[in-house]
Amino acid sequence: MQGGIDVHLRAESAARTAELNFDGYGIGGLSVGESREEMLPALKAALAHLPLDRPRYLMGVGDPASLVEAVHLGVDQFDCVLQTRLGRHGTALTSQGRVNLKRSEFTLNSEPIDSTCSCAVCARHTRGYIRHLFQVGEPTASRLVSIHNIAWTLSLMDQMRNAIIAGRFEALRQEILAVWGTAA
Repeated sequence: MQGGIDVHLRAESAARTAELNFDGYGIGGLSVGESREEMLPALKAALAHLPLDRPRYLMGVGDPASLVEAVHLGVDQFDCVLQTRLGRHGTALTSQGRVNLKRSEFTLNSEPIDSTCSCAVCARHTRGYIRHLFQVGEPTASRLVSIHNIAWTLSLMDQMRNAIIAGRFEALRQEILAVWGTAA
């Protein structure tokens, strides 16, 4: 469904689409330049008209704050190019926020991209080594950071799932927003 950030158009689009009784519902046309503060009310308006027993898929949203806010509103599935786009340019997603691995401060850094991450990249490579790969134009650098970003995001989603099951989602939501952005 579509409707931009207009909550009335979003609600109408969702209600009419829900009448078609699909197996799941895709929410598109968000995360195309509007702020999170503009996106979330439009998303909430659409979700209010979608069945709870069907998958709700939000297209093109992948930043950690928007992911946790969308899960909070009731979204089940996502896709996004953010993780690989950032990786191609040397930016890693970490438990401490974004890290630009091309910065000179990482020249001799022997730490993994994120010490809390259990991905294969963090287990095998240092920030300094990855920075070196970027400096010499080695394409492996972009691949490694992209792999890390995808693994890190999957781990974040797993944390959200486990927090929902354990009844502590709101606490995790606040932790994520403290690093990645404030609640809207």
